[in-house]
Amino acid sequence: MSDRPSWPARLSPPAAGTVGELPDHAREMLRDVLDIAGRDPWSFPPFDLRDPDGEDVRSAAVGQLTAVYWINRPAGRLYVLDIIWLG
Repeated sequence: MSDRPSWPARLSPPAAGTVGELPDHAREMLRDVLDIAGRDPWSFPPFDLRDPDGEDVRSAAVGQLTAVYWINRPAGRLYVLDIIWLG
């Protein structure tokens, strides 16, 4: 186990709207994905590998679910920009 604190996640208004439309199992999957990302925000690949300045925008994809988040270093939290559910 890591002694580093977990980074809490905040949702953008569009992402919060999407969460309300997700089926229950997808919401649980999103919670798990954000929990993993919160433990080590850099564990998922950058959203756009061609953008060297965009290393803090990450894409956490598991199965049919993708969460695009920004690592807000000064605030110590993740900011979820978008959620994509292909279900």
